[in-house]
Amino acid sequence: MKKIKLLFVSLVLGIVLCSNSQAQYSTVDSLNQKYVNWHNKDIKADKIPGVSVDKAYKELLVGKTSKKKIIVAVIDGGVDTAHVDLKGKIWKNTDEIAGNGKDDDNNGYVDDVFGWNFLGNAKGENLKAENLEVTRVIKKYGPVFKSIKSEIDVPANQKSDYKMYVYAKEKYDKQLKQYTDEATQIEAFEKKLDDAEQAVKTFLKKEEYTKEDLEGITSTDETIIKAKKYLLNLNAKGFTRADMAEIKDHNTLYLDKYLNLDFEARSLVGDDPENIADTKYGNGNVKGPDAGHGTLCAGLIAANRNNGIGIDGIADNVLIMAIRVVPDGDERDKDVALAIKYAVDNGANVINMSFGKAVSPQKKFVDDAIKYAAAHNVLLVHAAGNDGENNDSIEHYPSKFMNDGTVAQNMITAGASNFTLDNNYAAVFTNYGMSVDLFAPGVNISSTSPENKYSLTNGTSFSCPITSGVAALVWSYYPDLTAVQLKDVLLKSVSSQAKLKVYKPGRGSKVRTEMKFSKLCKTGGTVNAYNALKLAAKVSKVKK
Repeated sequence: MKKIKLLFVSLVLGIVLCSNSQAQYSTVDSLNQKYVNWHNKDIKADKIPGVSVDKAYKELLVGKTSKKKIIVAVIDGGVDTAHVDLKGKIWKNTDEIAGNGKDDDNNGYVDDVFGWNFLGNAKGENLKAENLEVTRVIKKYGPVFKSIKSEIDVPANQKSDYKMYVYAKEKYDKQLKQYTDEATQIEAFEKKLDDAEQAVKTFLKKEEYTKEDLEGITSTDETIIKAKKYLLNLNAKGFTRADMAEIKDHNTLYLDKYLNLDFEARSLVGDDPENIADTKYGNGNVKGPDAGHGTLCAGLIAANRNNGIGIDGIADNVLIMAIRVVPDGDERDKDVALAIKYAVDNGANVINMSFGKAVSPQKKFVDDAIKYAAAHNVLLVHAAGNDGENNDSIEHYPSKFMNDGTVAQNMITAGASNFTLDNNYAAVFTNYGMSVDLFAPGVNISSTSPENKYSLTNGTSFSCPITSGVAALVWSYYPDLTAVQLKDVLLKSVSSQAKLKVYKPGRGSKVRTEMKFSKLCKTGGTVNAYNALKLAAKVSKVKK
């Protein structure tokens, strides 16, 4: 899934709800200025552990001209290509005539002016919500394996499917119980809130009341005293009725869409999602019904620098190719594979993939696409995931580890770092492990949102485009590097935090364990534009 959305946290009061969804503002002035563009800062120059982009422009790139315009394909849930801060930064298929209903360049995609939407149909209808992949696996294989008691009873040619089904069912059952239980908790919480509010309204003899009204209540009635204390406590934690509605919507989305075995959405698209040869689907609407996530990613990579508005993107000489494959739910392997191939065939140099899931039924489709990208010298950057888990011991797809035992050398996996260089430096939600290559800022990240707005956001989903942005910046100045060399440069030039002791990522534990940052990723560091450009200059010189 593409978003960190809402989390339950246990407090003294019982269940209190906190939201990580993004509030959108017309200008960055409405954001907390402490966090605007912090990811571009430098630990020495600014005392902020960003990726040293501003320092690179000031000290290394003054008077220099980049040699190549880099195309970054953002494979995501949609991009608002009309955002004012992305003006001049959107890739355009110049061989295609917009809106004429013809495949002018004969590439198999009609009116693919800014990219392609694999979640729609020729009528212009677009899929928004989908099942989780574990749900789809249960639907497909449940009837096949429902009578199987042990793997011993499974035919040899079905063992891999059976193992995937068992793994998916374990994940599915756990989430179903979690969200079913939470629905009960929400109901109880809302009743307690309703009762407290009604008691206060009756006492005050008014339907609307303020914090000052609450604070001014004096009574000997135990019910009124408890209601006052309860509501003031919630108010102090910033809880609102809007949060209540959002929590309920999120829970409903899981139970009615993500985990609902009776929910079916793909028929709108009209293809066979298990047939990689069935490519005649989708449309040219790369924005789709919800472009929030993808627009955030695009802005981090390419938003115009120093234009007096908005945020500063990382790469100057860059274009964003928008490809929509990620619904509100889990993406399909076929869509991902075809999106990678589309990006490669249309000139993308870097592919940003800020999404992931627990199972991959058609992994071969994606493996083949990753190999296709490698053969065409394209770098892929993938988000590590937001479950606070060790990727070395769980499944997280897409994966650089191929079914044939090889490892994709053209793919980087990025975890999320924090704003402060202390024991909270590793984001609490980030996945980690030696299969994660490096970290990049992923907490309180400012970027572009649809309709010319801006937001603060969290997730490895945004560490990913920050890494992609640095890759694009370096490659634009040193285009002679291969994708594999560029990856090597980024990994070898990290800002090392190997010896820093940080809290082990993961939620739910009251006592957090400290560990060295070197144990959280392969390099023990965070991507660094300044260091990468310096190293790239040396590698490029040797190569020549």
